Amino acid sequence: MTITKRVQRCVAAARVTMVAGVLALLVAMASIARADPLAGALEIQSAFVNVTSGVYQLHVRIRYPRNDETVAALRDGVTLSYKLDVEVLRSRRYWTDAGVAAVTLQRQLSYHSVSERYVVKDPLGGSEQKTYPTLEEALSDLGNVEGWPILVASQVAEEGEYTVRVRAGISQGRLTDALRVLMFWSDDWQRQSEWYAWSLPR
Repeated sequence: MTITKRVQRCVAAARVTMVAGVLALLVAMASIARADPLAGALEIQSAFVNVTSGVYQLHVRIRYPRNDETVAALRDGVTLSYKLDVEVLRSRRYWTDAGVAAVTLQRQLSYHSVSERYVVKDPLGGSEQKTYPTLEEALSDLGNVEGWPILVASQVAEEGEYTVRVRAGISQGRLTDALRVLMFWSDDWQRQSEWYAWSLPR
């Protein structure tokens, strides 16, 4: 066999390998496109505030979605970001409501393949984290906010009616390099609940 024929065969083999890789990639992308990793209920189930030593503390119960696609994505290396937006507004008769405070609680959920546990942590809170053996327990922790300080009494000293509202959201966090190639175009990885609002006690 001549050198030219050997080169031609190598080139042909490389082309076949490349085509097979592209087909596998397309199949994987189609599979991801069909799956909705955040399908299911996402809602604020209850919320209230109490005042302790002039500090308003928030208590919230949130139901987050859980399905097989979520489990698979976490085990494939996806990190999900969970956030809770809180706004306090003062009513104004002849103008739009005035913003008094706006804060966001951010946490992340990932899966540790070595320990086979789900990890919940604050991305801004250093190395502190909690681990759980099941996704249900991790989501229960994420959906249970107790005594989170959102403002102080001096911020609502002005006369008037005040409203506090909360909204939960989930979005795609950190991806592995392989998943980033497959999912950069996907819109399935972001959801928000409706606002849950009530009058702020004075």
